[in-house]
Amino acid sequence: MPLLFPATPPLPLCRAARVSRRATASVASAARSSSSSSASFDAAAFEAERLRLDAAARAGMESTAAAAEAGPRAWKWAIRKRVWDALEAEGIARDPRPVHHRIPNFDGAPAAADALGRLDIFQKSHCVKVNPDTPQKQVRFLTLSVMDSQMIPVGCIPEACTSVGAAKYGRPIGLDESLKVDLIVIGSVAVDPSSGARLGKGEGFAELEYGMLRYMGAIDDSTMIVTTVHDKQLVDDIPVEKLLVHDVPVDIICTPTQVIFTKTTIPKPQGIYWEKLSPEKLGQIRILRELKQRIEQETGTMLPCGPSEKLPPTAQRKQRWQRRR
Repeated sequence: MPLLFPATPPLPLCRAARVSRRATASVASAARSSSSSSASFDAAAFEAERLRLDAAARAGMESTAAAAEAGPRAWKWAIRKRVWDALEAEGIARDPRPVHHRIPNFDGAPAAADALGRLDIFQKSHCVKVNPDTPQKQVRFLTLSVMDSQMIPVGCIPEACTSVGAAKYGRPIGLDESLKVDLIVIGSVAVDPSSGARLGKGEGFAELEYGMLRYMGAIDDSTMIVTTVHDKQLVDDIPVEKLLVHDVPVDIICTPTQVIFTKTTIPKPQGIYWEKLSPEKLGQIRILRELKQRIEQETGTMLPCGPSEKLPPTAQRKQRWQRRR
């Protein structure tokens, strides 16, 4: 049985805003070494471009989902749609709207983040990997401003960087980075507290980031995985036996009202499962292509490739990262 604890009152933003000099100096030092670079960053323009690309990606995902609903993953899309619909119908959804085909933002997202922020495992972490989605904005804020730690806003896929925090304060991470991640924070559409089973929005980037961090030696089976969600995103009908080998479970669930330790027994992915990776997905992500080429050169063996698939448009931000470097 999972362990449940009531969430204590939310951490006031005013407290979180008291940034210590030590924490400020320790986060993303490479990005902050040049004040002119930070000053020239146009947050408004970045956000406008992000929203434009997001709209295009969502349109593509809708058509992809329609096709998937008739395939073997139809059960995943049925659960996702039920949760998205409920968040919108019950007035829980928050911008960006609609929440369909997103990691949904929700009323109480800062409170869920603050519940995470009070956990010992968060407070004792020195390096935290945080996803770039809107409902985890407060998690990124706490990581950057309160903790004496380093934040990886989006793991090790520079092309997938979508948060202003990542673009302004972060830096791309290469395959040879010497890194030890203490905690992973991941976004979810639905999560089962009884098993730790999780569903994302269906693009698979979280799984790829996790797999690459495993390859780099930055994480292992003991690295805790946390998600922050609304209580309405808790479900009890994710069939564990239908999960794929690369699906990432969660150890801890933080909502606005409770903290749940799932005691998951679902195996965590051990790396990149190349036989599941389509040529189209591989073509989207440069660092994956580099990793595949490196492994093939080192082993002298060609890695397998997964079946072809139709992908939604993806927000390509590689050039924006390069302009800042």
